[in-house]
This record gives sequence, structure tokens and C-alpha cells, in this order.
Amino acid sequence: MKKIILSLAFVAVLISCQDKTKEKLDAAKDAITEDVKANIDSAKVKAETEFDSVKEKAKAKIDSAKIKSAEKLEEAAKKLKESVKKK
Repeated sequence: MKKIILSLAFVAVLISCQDKTKEKLDAAKDAITEDVKANIDSAKVKAETEFDSVKEKAKAKIDSAKIKSAEKLEEAAKKLKESVKKK
């Protein structure tokens, strides 16, 4: 009789421990999920900021190249006009 009672008590302890362990695992899973989401959001913001910065730099370089090429075209046009006037 003692063995049966002890066995039942042991089973009850195991079942209650299993529930607590499951709750802890669920809580840990939720915490990790939130942490990963926060890290992803942070990385996304950093990537967007970096992309915008690169985009602005590229736009500035393109604008600078346009200005330089326009200046070169004007200079070439002046030279062409001068050479036509000399002939």
C-alpha cells in the first residue's frame, strides 16, 4: 500500500513539475521571440537609414556629374563657335 501511495505521489510531482517547466519554456520562447523581433526592427531601421544615406550621396554625385558635363559641353560649344568664326 505504501508503494502505491508513494508511486502516486511521485507521479503527481512529475506532472506538476512538467506543467511548470512547460510554462517556463513558453515564457522563454515568448521572450526570445520579442527579442528577435526587436533586433530585426532595429536592423531594419539601420538598413533604411544607411540606404537613404547612400541614396543621397549617389544623387549628389550624379548632380555633380551633370553640372560638370554641362560645363564641358558649354566649353566645347564655345570652342566650336570660335573655330567656326576663324574660318
